[in-house]
Amino acid sequence: MSEVVTDSVPEDESSAAQTKLSFLLAMAMFVLVVDTSLMNVSISAVVKDLDTTVSNVQAAIALEALVSAAFILISSKVGDLIGRKRAYVLGLVAYAIGALAMTLAQSLTAVIIFWAIIGGLGASLLLPAMQSLIHGNFKGAARTRTYALVGAAAAIAAAVGPLLGGFVTTYLSWRVGFGLEAVVIAVVLSQIKLVHDVAYTGPRQIDLVGAILSVLGMGGLVLGILVWQEGGEFVGLLIAIGAIALALLAYWLVRRKREGKPTLLDPGLFRFPHFTSGISGQLLQNVTLGGAMIALPIFLQMTLEYNALKTGLTLAPLSLSMFAVALLAGRKAGGRRPSNIILVGFALSTVGIALIIPIVPRTDSGWWLFVPLLITGSGLGLLVSQLNNYTLSPIEEERVSEAAGVNSAAGSFGLSFGLAVAGGIMLAFLAFSFTNLSEESTVIPPAQQQQIADTLEDDAEVISNAQLEPLLADEPKAVREEILHINKEARDRSLQVALLVPVLASLLGLLNGFRMRRLPDPKPASSVEGVALG
Repeated sequence: MSEVVTDSVPEDESSAAQTKLSFLLAMAMFVLVVDTSLMNVSISAVVKDLDTTVSNVQAAIALEALVSAAFILISSKVGDLIGRKRAYVLGLVAYAIGALAMTLAQSLTAVIIFWAIIGGLGASLLLPAMQSLIHGNFKGAARTRTYALVGAAAAIAAAVGPLLGGFVTTYLSWRVGFGLEAVVIAVVLSQIKLVHDVAYTGPRQIDLVGAILSVLGMGGLVLGILVWQEGGEFVGLLIAIGAIALALLAYWLVRRKREGKPTLLDPGLFRFPHFTSGISGQLLQNVTLGGAMIALPIFLQMTLEYNALKTGLTLAPLSLSMFAVALLAGRKAGGRRPSNIILVGFALSTVGIALIIPIVPRTDSGWWLFVPLLITGSGLGLLVSQLNNYTLSPIEEERVSEAAGVNSAAGSFGLSFGLAVAGGIMLAFLAFSFTNLSEESTVIPPAQQQQIADTLEDDAEVISNAQLEPLLADEPKAVREEILHINKEARDRSLQVALLVPVLASLLGLLNGFRMRRLPDPKPASSVEGVALG
């Protein structure tokens, strides 16, 4: 078995240098997490500046998460083969390219290529490489502190991301926010000499078939939904390819394992009931978060016509409570069963989002969302505090990196799936509702009713009344007011239906939580020190 020759950590490495490296790693994680928050609260500004549509921006956000999810297992292996430090650098550079492209982009095409695809690939390289580098660059208490610091950076980014993104977008520009990301990455890269590479001593053969099937499987499912969202063709074929590829991947991994050949990931991991129920919970938690974080910013920006700052402030109870509860629950869980905490987390997130649904058509202020968002964030915070440890605790030290990769892939896939499904259902129901309400109208002439139906069949779009009104300037006053009324009602209905996606995911998580309760509590293991990165 060959071995990669790498730098070793010097015995006399100063504590000051190690502290500096810890903060640099935390800065990289902060940028990684805050990036999506910035995009979510800036949807209306991006739409205006790039002369595009809300659905196109939704698709770009979902695509970035999809690329990260689809390639994270392969990228983890690539990092093993080319060196974890090199993979870390390449991931940061790819993310910086995406951030710089956003500061200069003049079209959605640039956003898709550089931010969604190249940036997504960067994230898939960065996450597993960072986990291995922390494990190899620190020892004992220093390693524990670094994992905690990087995990805290991710939680803080999730908490302050909407506020920071909203402030920068409102008073400067959304482009400035991405420019600042590039600056932070440049600072991190300028000190890359502090990072010592970590040797990989495992098998160096590549399971190429498994890699291709994993990309086709996860990519096909979400890409099919994105194509459906955009009104494209071959939706059923893409989803079928994804489902068949995942089934073939499972068969292939079992067969390769039985033959004693290298596999993309060890199918034996799925024999651990804690692991399978844990990654199921991880996936459902992220479907919940993804569905909520695409529907809620659109509601605030397109229905209440909030700017980015107001959107970030309104979403603050969700992100801040998620951070605070995760921190508190992580420290104060005591002798409570993790499965019970997870069960309560899914119950709270279900109740919180369910409470928002009847509020959508009845409010003209984001203040009405304060309590439901607080409940939802508290539930998600409980999940964040427990799921990673619960999932990885039964895994042996030599397999924890691989298991953490699967765990991260489940989270990324759940996020992209939630974004895509909620967005797609929103647009489909918008077209359906607008067409039905137009046909029922006694004010809109029949010819215009048919024109509206034909237009929506090809290009349904979430649009605010302020954006729609100038397009109706030539219409009679009665027709203009009727269309504006229909737009609001159809938009509200579609947003309510979209919010059913995170509600359903939370309910499934609740059922999965009952399954967890039937299992004995997982035993703590040293191999789970790095789970905050998942």
